[in-house]
Amino acid sequence: MRKIMITLCAAAMTLLAGAAFAGGSHQDQKQDREQDPKQGHSPKHHGHWLFKRLPGQAIQLGPRPSYLVNDMDEGNLKQALKQCETGPFFKTDFSIGHRGAALQFPEHTKESYEAAAVMGAGIIECDVTFTKDKKLVCRHSQCDLHTTTNILGIPELASKCSEPFTPADLENGTPASARCCTSDITLSEFKSLCGKMDAANPNATTPEEYMSGTADWRTDLYSTCGTLMTHAESIELIKSLGAKFTPELKSPSVDMPYEGDYSQQDYAQQMIDEYKAAGIKAKHVWPQSFNLDDVKYWIAQEPAFGRQAVFLDARMYEEAGFEPTLASMEELKRQGINIVAPPLYALLTLDSHNNIVPSDYAINAKAAGLDIITWTLERDGPLANGGGWYHQSIRAAINNDGDTMKVLDVLARDVGVLGVFSDWPATTTYYANCMNL
Repeated sequence: MRKIMITLCAAAMTLLAGAAFAGGSHQDQKQDREQDPKQGHSPKHHGHWLFKRLPGQAIQLGPRPSYLVNDMDEGNLKQALKQCETGPFFKTDFSIGHRGAALQFPEHTKESYEAAAVMGAGIIECDVTFTKDKKLVCRHSQCDLHTTTNILGIPELASKCSEPFTPADLENGTPASARCCTSDITLSEFKSLCGKMDAANPNATTPEEYMSGTADWRTDLYSTCGTLMTHAESIELIKSLGAKFTPELKSPSVDMPYEGDYSQQDYAQQMIDEYKAAGIKAKHVWPQSFNLDDVKYWIAQEPAFGRQAVFLDARMYEEAGFEPTLASMEELKRQGINIVAPPLYALLTLDSHNNIVPSDYAINAKAAGLDIITWTLERDGPLANGGGWYHQSIRAAINNDGDTMKVLDVLARDVGVLGVFSDWPATTTYYANCMNL
């Protein structure tokens, strides 16, 4: 049966393989696919991640990928993807668990990481920050405990927050607020917390009300008490799950050097040292940072890890007037950077026919010899209205949830990304398996 299903998927994807890697303009490629879907040849692999099936048992994707495929507009891509609905499916490095499986599980918790692995994420992310006693833990931000944990419900710990809970003043339109940081508490105190879905109620008048507010397209079904993790614990867990690692060194929310003796370089080195202490090979780790100096530090001081260090590129929305020119990409390459990771929207644009095509950023990064990963699929919620921040450059071409697969297809085949961060890794796993000819 396994051979039969793989053959079915391969036969179906032959409909799409032809012009996607044939050369010519992106519009020409799209027209070729529509006019002559049977014209094709063996697809080109984009780097060492794409379409790579890893050894191991078949995994569980649940109903969402089929829901997305069934919701797609009619066409060759939908027909091809439908042929793979019954699997089998396997873990793939193309599928990166963004904070685990944060669409439905509390981010950066044991449960979220386990869910990502079950859905075939070959690589799982721990965002790394530090506690008051300089221990590394997994949190998206150093100061997000008030929205991602139950700290405000524990008076002893809530009293240690940088900014205590302040109720909303509804008459004057002032929202509720709080600010609780990992650096406010020790590791043992951090480990006593429960993870919850990242949310806050701006109209709250009590801490309990403030800790609610989960978006209606997410769920609290799996959020009873998520198990928080140290960075070292995440390494052991992800290793046991048969996945690889992409830790992100988060920008500190405190002045560095912290307490006068803990520098940014100490912080960057400590993260790498925990992989070395765990016996993890550098080729299985993709360290990330928005701070270019962190990436350059790893390149210089830990070259085995630095070779696949990822520069999380926020220049398009942080630097006024930034243009993703070929020269700007070549400069990154000259500094030893091999992989860039901009937000999804930076890689895509629309042509004159409202087709989704690679952006100048994508074209110039590739021309400079840079590999690309991107973030974050399925973080905008339902796409019926064109999606949100992550899809801002292509909203006119999006009107249903099934367009998630259309976006993923352009990223994979036309842009040629190595992998995609997703809040629900089953989607990227499904696509990568089906495209593995």
